[in-house]
Amino acid sequence: MIRYFILRIIVPLLLFLVLRSVLRSLFGGLQSAVKTQDRPQTQAGGELKKDPVCGTYVAASTGITHQIQGQPLYSCSAECRDKYRTRSPLYTG
Repeated sequence: MIRYFILRIIVPLLLFLVLRSVLRSLFGGLQSAVKTQDRPQTQAGGELKKDPVCGTYVAASTGITHQIQGQPLYSCSAECRDKYRTRSPLYTG
């Protein structure tokens, strides 16, 4: 009974774990290298500003800035900036 349990369950489980570990070490490094190249480099920290159109928070250093009555307004994307321009009666520029 114990011999059956060891041969049928424990040995295949150990083989699976070893094979999985080897495959992760081979392909895991490749996967992390691809992910870091695709990500844009952004600076951590800084002040966050709220986009008035969609409500997301963007870093003041990386957000799209435009002026409304002399005050800077931050948008997360050009699409949100353009939506604000078309909808806002305050926009003059």
